[in-house]
Amino acid sequence: MKRAILFITTVVAALTMTAQTTFVKNHQAKGRIIYSDTRDLEAATMLQDFTERISGAKPQIVMNEPGVKVKKGDVVIKRSDNPEIKDDGFRLDSRPGYLTIESNKGKGALYGVVTLLEQYLGCNYWGENEYTIPRRATIEFPYVVKVDNPAFTFRSNGSYAMTDPYYRIWARHEDPNELFAGGYWVHTFNRLLPAAKYGKEHPEYYALFDGVRHPGQAGQWCLSNDEVFEIVCHEIDSIFKANPGLDMISVSQNDGNYTNCKCDNCSRIDSIEGGPSGSLIHFLNRIADRFPDKQISTLAYLYTMNPPKHVKPRKNVNIMLCNIDCYREVPMQYNASGRQYLKALDGWSEMSENFFLWDYGINCDGFATPFPNYHIMQPNIRTFRDHNAKMLFNCNGNVRGGDMTELRCFLVDKLMWNPDADVDSLTNTFLNGYYGEAGPYIGEYLKLMEGALLGSGIPLWIYDSPATHKDGMLNAMLRGRYNVLFDKAENAVRGDSALLARVQRSRLSLQYSELEIERTMPDKDIAKLKEMLDTFDVRAARYGLASINERSNSPHDYVTLYRSRYLPREQKNLAAGCEISFSSPLPAPYDKLGGASLTDGLFGGMSYKDSWIGWEGIDVDITVDLGKPTEIRSIDTDFLHQIGAWILQPKSVTYSLSDDGKSWQTFPRHELVDDQDGMVKFVGVKENLATPQTTRYVKISVEGMKKCPEWHYGVGNPCWFFLDEITIN
Repeated sequence: MKRAILFITTVVAALTMTAQTTFVKNHQAKGRIIYSDTRDLEAATMLQDFTERISGAKPQIVMNEPGVKVKKGDVVIKRSDNPEIKDDGFRLDSRPGYLTIESNKGKGALYGVVTLLEQYLGCNYWGENEYTIPRRATIEFPYVVKVDNPAFTFRSNGSYAMTDPYYRIWARHEDPNELFAGGYWVHTFNRLLPAAKYGKEHPEYYALFDGVRHPGQAGQWCLSNDEVFEIVCHEIDSIFKANPGLDMISVSQNDGNYTNCKCDNCSRIDSIEGGPSGSLIHFLNRIADRFPDKQISTLAYLYTMNPPKHVKPRKNVNIMLCNIDCYREVPMQYNASGRQYLKALDGWSEMSENFFLWDYGINCDGFATPFPNYHIMQPNIRTFRDHNAKMLFNCNGNVRGGDMTELRCFLVDKLMWNPDADVDSLTNTFLNGYYGEAGPYIGEYLKLMEGALLGSGIPLWIYDSPATHKDGMLNAMLRGRYNVLFDKAENAVRGDSALLARVQRSRLSLQYSELEIERTMPDKDIAKLKEMLDTFDVRAARYGLASINERSNSPHDYVTLYRSRYLPREQKNLAAGCEISFSSPLPAPYDKLGGASLTDGLFGGMSYKDSWIGWEGIDVDITVDLGKPTEIRSIDTDFLHQIGAWILQPKSVTYSLSDDGKSWQTFPRHELVDDQDGMVKFVGVKENLATPQTTRYVKISVEGMKKCPEWHYGVGNPCWFFLDEITIN
């Protein structure tokens, strides 16, 4: 028996040795790259390029034509109808002494090359033009026979680094423009039925609610209108004809919530189906029947998130389910918002096998805000896989310099291919490969913050401000520890400019958080704060942080505004500590802040969740009682403009003065423009008195927009106005 075991072991060892493929030896190419299909020339070229970078040898690329004989050491790239290979999967086989990369219909050859480079030659790609390529004289591929198929047929993380073609291949990304005809990807209603073209003459094409039709660039459709159906079908037909080879298009609601049509016909359908997704799916099914050989994709988003009760999407209707409202401190099963989403996911997956999931993995209100969600990536992606989702867009890497962008994209990329991958091993691979000797310190920082988040009990939301967590994972003691770890990380790679740049770029999120938290503190170390601003400004520019939020506010503008807005002012505010009354009570939760927040000297930030107070859909008079007759020279009120949160600057502001609170001297009204700019802004409305006046009461009459205009996501719905400081000098 022992002899038999020894014989088998010897045979296996011999087979392993003979199966080893020697591709390059002593900087000389021993094998060629042979390809059979022109679609795989890109894969052959990529392997040639990296082989030359690794060894200096540039193997010949040969088209597999009659007379070409494969020999030992070659790498053969071929296509087949092997049923084991699915979608973008591939098969590697080195048994004959040469290596075969076999693929089917997709991009498997490219991804097979990536696997060779990554798993057998030690290469890796971390971000845009950031990679590791070891140098070696000899390249040998060991014995390997494997089939590797992706869990999802479409995978994308939205990374800024997609502009680097090698990064995109390495991350195994799909581009929506490769799939969706004409780039009709999401929120396409206005592109397919432009309000600028049809809104004025045909308001009946658009949503009816509150007794009024709502045409406009953000308006939704009347989905029971047959003319809308015919116009849209004609447009879809034109788009497909203009984009031969692409068979998918998105017919999806404009961004916004509570804006669906409530006419009698649409309401009847939605009443039967239990919600607004009913009329949408009925409409989409009609389009799918008109185009049976095409894929019609739509959003299940906000008001259409929950599936209808009865109607089922046609097989060629693709449901793109979005989890924008979920908190992300724990996997979806463990908080209420996640369970609500899972209920919708269960419903859609029971009625369809054709759906697309859109997951959010960053803070959209602050790309540089720490967002420690790494521990929920794998369980959530496994959940998506287990619900038979085949397509996944995981929004993680919008900007260079965002919070740990490269790490979170690296992990998501690997998990979208294989949800059962070893996350700890992947994390260590990244930390050590990307940061070098600084990796362990960055890893300790991430683990410490994750534990602090979970220990705090504070939810993690994609529209948080760092100030939300100032008593939790970003409290003063923890920030001190985080800075110690980053100091150690910087010192560990001080001699390597590339690694030091990566550490300092990753530190931007902590520096931004400290600035955001410091602005909310009544006592400030001004000299230190100015130094922090200088550092953040310089490093944000140096390391390419172009925007701090999805509204495109730049870091430099943020720093400039910070200096004028949040640093203490020399002139005393006469309204500080005064009694303030409102003509309409403050709604919850802003009633907890009360009027005192309007004169505490702490100006609100870009998130409405700290310091701001506001009202929805009404006009309000705000009266400041100075306590005694007081000479004043100016009145200044500060408003927030953040259209993504349905917060619009007022329509007008009027100031009045009174000695007794009954008889008022009113100044001319300040009218504000209808600002459609998506950037977050702070809008000051100031009245400079021609001559100083003595008064006891100052009244600020705010005329709100009250309803979102036709260009806004919330068209026809109540909007807010928010204000913070009232300054009287």
